[in-house]
Amino acid sequence: MHVVWKQGALVLGMAGALGAAHAQQLTIGLASEPTAADPHYHKMTTNDSFTAHVYDSLVGRTAKMELVPALATSWKNLDDLTWEFKLRKDVKFSNGAPFTSKDVLFTICRTLNNETNVSQSYMDTTKRLTDVQTPDPYTVIVKTATPIPLIPAEFARNLPIISSSIVAFDGWKFAPKEGCGYKGPWPSVADFNSGKMAIGTGPFVLKSYVKGTGITLERNEGYWGDKPHWKTVKMVPVPAAGPRLTGLLSGDYDLIENPAARDLARVKQDPKLSYVATPSTRLVFFQPDIGRENSPFSKAADGKNPLQDLRVRRAINMAIDRKAIVERLMDGMATVAYQYMPDGMFGGLAHAPEIKFDPEGAKKLLAEAGYANGFELTLSSTNDRYINDAQVTQAVAQYLSRIGIKTKVDAMTASIYFPKRAKREFSFAMGGWPSENGEASGLFQLWVASTDAPKGQGTSNYGGFVSPEFDKVYIPAAITMDEAKRRSELERATKIALDNVPLIPLHFESSIWAFKKGLTYEGRRDQYTLAASVKPAK
Repeated sequence: MHVVWKQGALVLGMAGALGAAHAQQLTIGLASEPTAADPHYHKMTTNDSFTAHVYDSLVGRTAKMELVPALATSWKNLDDLTWEFKLRKDVKFSNGAPFTSKDVLFTICRTLNNETNVSQSYMDTTKRLTDVQTPDPYTVIVKTATPIPLIPAEFARNLPIISSSIVAFDGWKFAPKEGCGYKGPWPSVADFNSGKMAIGTGPFVLKSYVKGTGITLERNEGYWGDKPHWKTVKMVPVPAAGPRLTGLLSGDYDLIENPAARDLARVKQDPKLSYVATPSTRLVFFQPDIGRENSPFSKAADGKNPLQDLRVRRAINMAIDRKAIVERLMDGMATVAYQYMPDGMFGGLAHAPEIKFDPEGAKKLLAEAGYANGFELTLSSTNDRYINDAQVTQAVAQYLSRIGIKTKVDAMTASIYFPKRAKREFSFAMGGWPSENGEASGLFQLWVASTDAPKGQGTSNYGGFVSPEFDKVYIPAAITMDEAKRRSELERATKIALDNVPLIPLHFESSIWAFKKGLTYEGRRDQYTLAASVKPAK
């Protein structure tokens, strides 16, 4: 992983440059706002990044996405269907309640009984559990219906632990269909947003969450790990890159996410600022509506949904100049994507074949499909979630217009966009997904596999893509414990997916953090902004 540091980032400035450090208060300008303070509400990087301040998981991740012990000190296979986790002792929640195996069971049960979540978030792993045993306060044994080779990685990304003390009940058992024995109301997203039930074991405690205004955290003085430098942290949503940089320059913010790549020259030239840029695994893509004959924003003269025709999807793939988007819109701070995970990632291709920019070839494919005169298509996207998301959408729309597709762009805030997408209200929708578990199965399970909600499969397959050929290869591959065989079969699944174009890959984002001189930040490949990792330079 290539990390770029501005020269002089570690040099201490004058005493006044560290006013925030002296006060032990850190103010962060966020590029995208968390949509809730509920750790099991909606699977999004911005939400998970915030969650990591207040809650811990059984398994942690380094900045390079390596798995490390967190609330679990060790884990092992007892057999192909059974995993044992040994828990850390002497850990307390922020309300003083001790952390035990009961809290893990309660957390798993809550994910399976969470009626206020979006798109069945945080259930794709726990749905596949057949039993959870707690033989003693510091041991958890989970059993699965089929082998899950990556369950430690799944728990690292999908299971923030909450305290069973937030509800008045003590007889937990793993019986999800019966509510795990609990008859009362399950905690809702509103309970967490108010702070009433936002009780975790993380390095900070939630003091306030005000949507549209910001988040205030205070240091958890009883935290079991290394205590963060900052006593108070304020996170302020600033969706536009210009005002974020202005706020950093004026001293309103100590650190900001994703300054516009075009503004990096200004950051480099300012002796009071530093930055770090880190490639991520986040793929930015468009998801065509393939499953419906009548799609709301894909209209053709013949009354059909053209996106169902593979030739049309391939034409769209060929019509986009990815290199130009990366070079001009992203200012080089991204990597062109010709497949669904970075080259060489486990299960991906070592070197994906280039999707050549060929507008004339794209026109021929459209004509072969019966759309020589094009069709109407609305591109739907966020305007405050991914780096330059609205501008990228506009650029893609222009490329499609050049091959005869009559395009419109509908860009909106993430808080409006994601619930609409979950209800399949779009025909051609932008998406972004990081390969958090380190292999191709992470994206395939949610975005490409045929939807099977009870198994946590295809829960983000809003395009309704179905390929028996893909499923036949991918589904057994995902549960293969033999690593070499799993890699080979996932590579086969990757080739099948690329041939069928369920997603239109664009690029992998690079994340940038800019901050006041006298501070340091280790850029993270998972794109998390963690206040505890912002430190005064030595």
